Amino acid sequence: MICCLNPSCQNPPCEPDLNSCPQCGIDLVVLENRYKPLKSIGRGGFGKTYLAEDIKKFGEQCVIKQFAPYAGNDTESEKLRFRDEAKQLQRLGEHPQIPALLAFFSEGGYLYFVQQYVAGENLAEELDRYGLYDEARIRDFLQDLLGILHVVHEQGVIHRDIKPYNIMRRHADRKLVLIDFGISKQMEANPATGTSIGSLGYSPLEQLWGGKAYSASDLYSLGVTAFYLMSGISPYQIVSQLMEEGSPAEANDWTKNWRNYVNQSIGDNLGAILDKLMCSDRKQRYQSAADVLRDLAPHPSPKPPYSPLLQSLVARIDRH
Repeated sequence: MICCLNPSCQNPPCEPDLNSCPQCGIDLVVLENRYKPLKSIGRGGFGKTYLAEDIKKFGEQCVIKQFAPYAGNDTESEKLRFRDEAKQLQRLGEHPQIPALLAFFSEGGYLYFVQQYVAGENLAEELDRYGLYDEARIRDFLQDLLGILHVVHEQGVIHRDIKPYNIMRRHADRKLVLIDFGISKQMEANPATGTSIGSLGYSPLEQLWGGKAYSASDLYSLGVTAFYLMSGISPYQIVSQLMEEGSPAEANDWTKNWRNYVNQSIGDNLGAILDKLMCSDRKQRYQSAADVLRDLAPHPSPKPPYSPLLQSLVARIDRH
């Protein structure tokens, strides 16, 4: 089977002997004479994502990301920026929990990334299958993702769309994999203002309404993802309901009341970490993954009190 690459089409699977899509009439193509699109699997602010197969690797599955055509006049400048993004993703793909970048090119007026396909299920699917996370699983989740984000941010990249649907549990080794870097942006000294990109409920205000994203923005989204895994309640639904009730101020700051939605006991240490991760004020949030990991690390238990005799003995040992 093969599907067309028209971003405005529903991209129905077509028989391989057809030359054009029966729905939109666009020619059916194999990109670079190698990557055959099979079906559309997602759409975002950047464009569309397709499941594909590499016919030069015996049909090995991969993912094609199609970027909307550049609307400005400086096409060469845009291609250079795209190339820089690709180089950055290639470096990130060396991390075992980030999909490898296999190829990047332009064809037919569109820009394309080809990335490694991750066989597994996203965390929303996992939640449906196995139920809510308890505190121990949340701690493991945070430690794992913070390790990935530390590398991402150190490379000067902000993901900008962290949510359960973009975190996969890989079947092969049960490791978490952070996917969908299609809308990531390189950090700059003065983050550029652009269109609103992210996901309502998961993305902070400075990103959704201001078009700016920082390391702290990713950390906010990570905290909200942890909230969802503990509560099973969609942040999108919370924000949407508050907006419908005519409470935009509460909708913009709903995370301060996150405990009201969680029906399980959360320890003081983890609770304080989540408070700081999900703070609506960016400047009051954690600024780096390393800072969160430091607070998340287990603290040594206090020494038990000694009797006066033992205290005297310990003091003599310490002096020697």
